[in-house]
Amino acid sequence: MNLIALKMLVGDRAKYLGIILGLTFASLLITQQAAIFVGLMARTYGSITDLGLPDIWVMDAKVQFIDDIKPLQDTQLFRLRGITGVEWAVPLYKGLLKARLENGNFQTCNVFGLDDATLIGGPPEMVEGAIADLRRAEGIIVDIDGAQGKLAKPAPAEGGKPVPLKIGDVLELNDHRATVVGLCRVTHTFQSQPVVYTTYSRATLFAPRERKLLSFILVKARPSQDLDELCARIRRVTGLAAWTRQEFKDMTMQYFMKYTGIPINFGIAVALGFIVGTAIAGQTFYNFTLDNLRHFGALKAMGASSWTLLRMVLLQSLSVGVIGYGLGVGIAAALGYSLRRTELAFRLPWQLLLISGAAILFICLSAAFLSVRKVLKLDPAIVFKG
Repeated sequence: MNLIALKMLVGDRAKYLGIILGLTFASLLITQQAAIFVGLMARTYGSITDLGLPDIWVMDAKVQFIDDIKPLQDTQLFRLRGITGVEWAVPLYKGLLKARLENGNFQTCNVFGLDDATLIGGPPEMVEGAIADLRRAEGIIVDIDGAQGKLAKPAPAEGGKPVPLKIGDVLELNDHRATVVGLCRVTHTFQSQPVVYTTYSRATLFAPRERKLLSFILVKARPSQDLDELCARIRRVTGLAAWTRQEFKDMTMQYFMKYTGIPINFGIAVALGFIVGTAIAGQTFYNFTLDNLRHFGALKAMGASSWTLLRMVLLQSLSVGVIGYGLGVGIAAALGYSLRRTELAFRLPWQLLLISGAAILFICLSAAFLSVRKVLKLDPAIVFKG
């Protein structure tokens, strides 16, 4: 009976392909838009992801997310180093500074100032040069995407391609000379601005003069120290906010979820894909069932039980669902992979595949439910009617 059900399904090629097309489009749209949403949310805390060595981030109690900088007094660093359970604590400068390019244009850069002694907080992957080169005079490290894109030098001839920054080139950061000593690869940030690394002392020299310039304090806990307990101790002693890496990531993502329109915009796109897929696949499958009522009636007249007919309809629905889901997810994954070196934010975790699969399963079961009612109420005498 299962073989008969599949032969009935593929017998009408037009409706068979129409159902698969509808499910493929629904799977593609749901998976792609959700993956872009997840990728975009992951970019909001990309800077935290890159700084994997510290266990705890310490900041002003009013900070709401990674780019909400409220500087601290430098004396807070020494207070933290004296707290029980702290292995080490280093300063981190983070700010937006303007870089002046050769053609006179300005480009805002995301500048990180690392502890001069340890250089903790540096880029996760070096493409050229070494992190230790930051100790050279006027040294900065630029991310490879920024060097090839927004910070690239003008094309030598009109209509030509811009020339990427290379080691030895010079920029002006807030009217201060800076020499490129290395290129790195970093996680894309939400604003997609070029990322520049230098030492803490040099970053505070580049930055506009303010009374307080310490953005964050990065803390490493002792091996046997409970992180939640140490965070509570830091808050109690200093009055500052102290969050583990994961807590700071969650806080940053929740800020963008709550105060931006990103979830609504992508939610509408995902819902649209679900509705369109349900409408196309459901209507086409229902019409397919109506066209085959005489065949189901013949099987019922020959003694097929209602359970057998129900199983046949479910098999037909799930068969096209598996094919449509596989094609849609495959196309979405291929598009994301092919554009991995662009500014497209695309991230496809396994949980998203389960959610997309559950959505397609719901569409298939809904279509089968609408169709099977006709089949179960079918009068076998329909076979003998003209």
